[in-house]
Amino acid sequence: MRLGPVLRELHRSEVGLAHKLLQVSERHKVDHEIYHVARDLVGWSRSHIAGIARIGGDYGQDLDPAPRLELGLAERAREKGSELLGRHHTPELLLLEDLRTVYMEASGVAMDWLLIAQAAQGLRHRDLLEVAEKCQPQTTRQATWAQAKLKETATQILVS
Repeated sequence: MRLGPVLRELHRSEVGLAHKLLQVSERHKVDHEIYHVARDLVGWSRSHIAGIARIGGDYGQDLDPAPRLELGLAERAREKGSELLGRHHTPELLLLEDLRTVYMEASGVAMDWLLIAQAAQGLRHRDLLEVAEKCQPQTTRQATWAQAKLKETATQILVS
């Protein structure tokens, strides 16, 4: 059965999505909506990560239910250094880039949840199916939020 490695990859993807949402909230903290909503969405990812870790044991995976998601001091310093050296775009273009990345990552994770749900149905694994049916719509909503923010801000940023 290949579900164990797939759950490990889903865990990695959820951690990456949560990390990116935290990064977006930090980079754009002057926009209170971005800051607070992104942090709220991280709560869903934390719950998803814990669910995957719990179920992963059934498939031979030892996954961390509560990995460290906050940006470390070294990462923050490296990011600030890049900004100071001019490697990043203007803050407005960086916002579009960040929201696009969140949208793409969340869309991929939502599809992975859909595939996991299909496998869980085939295996008749109720616990896995329950987790997938809870997490997939929430991840889709994370992607939908990023897409809506992109639509809301793109014209103003790109035309001005």
